[in-house]
Amino acid sequence: MPNMILYLMRGYNMKAVDGSNVLFIWSAVTHALAIFGAFLSDAYLGRFRVIALGSFSSLTGMILLWFTAVIPGMKPQPCEQFKDDCNPATPAQLAVLFSSFGLISIGAGCIRPCSMAFGADQLDKENPDSERILDSFFNWYYASSAMSTVISLTIIVYIQDHLGWNFGFGVPAILMFFSALMFLFGSSLYVKEKPSSSLFTGFVQVPFVAFKNRHLNPPCDSDEYYHHSHDKKLTPTNQLRWLNRACMIRDPGRDLSSDGSDPNSWSICSVEQVESLKTLLRLIPIWSTGIMILVSMGQTSFTTLQANTMDRYLTPNFKIPAASFAVSTVVVLTIWIPIYDIVLVPILARYTGCPRGLSMKFRMGIGLVLSCVAMAVGAITESVRRRIANEQGLDEQPAATLNMSAMWLLPQFILFGFAEAFSAIGQIEFYYSQFSKSMSSIAVALFTVGIAGSNLVGSLLVNVVNSVTSKGGKESWLSSNLNKGHLDYYYWLITILCLINIIYFLVCCWSYGPFEDEKPGISDEGEANIEYRALPSS
Repeated sequence: MPNMILYLMRGYNMKAVDGSNVLFIWSAVTHALAIFGAFLSDAYLGRFRVIALGSFSSLTGMILLWFTAVIPGMKPQPCEQFKDDCNPATPAQLAVLFSSFGLISIGAGCIRPCSMAFGADQLDKENPDSERILDSFFNWYYASSAMSTVISLTIIVYIQDHLGWNFGFGVPAILMFFSALMFLFGSSLYVKEKPSSSLFTGFVQVPFVAFKNRHLNPPCDSDEYYHHSHDKKLTPTNQLRWLNRACMIRDPGRDLSSDGSDPNSWSICSVEQVESLKTLLRLIPIWSTGIMILVSMGQTSFTTLQANTMDRYLTPNFKIPAASFAVSTVVVLTIWIPIYDIVLVPILARYTGCPRGLSMKFRMGIGLVLSCVAMAVGAITESVRRRIANEQGLDEQPAATLNMSAMWLLPQFILFGFAEAFSAIGQIEFYYSQFSKSMSSIAVALFTVGIAGSNLVGSLLVNVVNSVTSKGGKESWLSSNLNKGHLDYYYWLITILCLINIIYFLVCCWSYGPFEDEKPGISDEGEANIEYRALPSS
């Protein structure tokens, strides 16, 4: 993703704003389809078929993207964007490009939510060491995911920069081919769990049934009229009380089977379903506070363009690819998580009394503050970069290299790594603490939807800023010529929005009430740590 902005600008003659919009929307669609992939797997096809479908879709998309690089007619004629009057891509050329993006998104949407769970299905659950083996599997899964991210942002990006897009897209296509082939070769050996029902379907059923029963009045002093699936002690709460109609037993002979189970979830829901939906709705305000930090971290297209204009030589003979600077965020995240978990948590727990060292609320707040500081640092760095460009007379030479090291971009990436480590982990742990263990997959789903939402917000922000600042023939803040635009003003705008978001977060925390320090039923640190290691691959 960070390097793709250069392909869109150089290969398809897109402006920086248009290319960023394409990438924001592509990322949003990819993360949104992960929810669809999980639903398709749980309710209809099963994990094996969905992963196979995703592998084929990803491979087809990668091959199609590779075609755009190797077949000349797939792209506009090459030209110097800042010197010549370049022809834009034709609708047919964009259709091929966007089709490749769409196929890759479908593939990711099918594979991401299913691969880890499918791997866990293969483990022997009757083994007395199953929990330890499962923990080990998750550790290796996330370690390999983090490593793949590092490889893609270093080796693959280096190939794209030095050997061209033909090789840069060809290598991942070949890797995807062998990945799909290896997966299918093991088909006869896999344990394939049958699809049952989707948690997301249950969330739709509750308001549907409640609306059907809108003429009923929920009883206030007894829960004997409510349908329970498992936990008989769970009673409907008075929050969002109108949803309680969904689990009311109107006619036991019609609504329930002889053994007391639920014959039709579209006629009556369980108390557990209703309370889970209430919990989800109650989480939405706090969930929404995490969108802005993801928006600030999603500006990789612009940071790649900044790095592209700066001195990137590490040694006289080695030049760091512009998109590789983003890997520092992943590295910081990967290093900090075990340090915090193994070294700092025991020390902090003695003083705070919190089993996880710092409370979830405090960690989420720290993450929001650090992201705000990171954007401010980014704005200052860009202001200095632009001033140096002006002093060197490079206003009309956006492709020229400034006498300023690209290493000055590292502080903001490092701060973003710490921000994600605190905020994202705190968010997911908080989500896990609110749902029962059977509903814990909703925690990851909420985070995934947040990423999709942040990309849509990022696209909207780019469009609004570009439209407003370019009125009257003025140079847009987000001009493709960074030396004439004002990317620093754009970063300051995001910094202000981050400050407002911190205030909004404090209001949401006050409204929500005290957070739980630890999820009931999950006191074992090893199981909690599984989720912490999920974030590097995110």
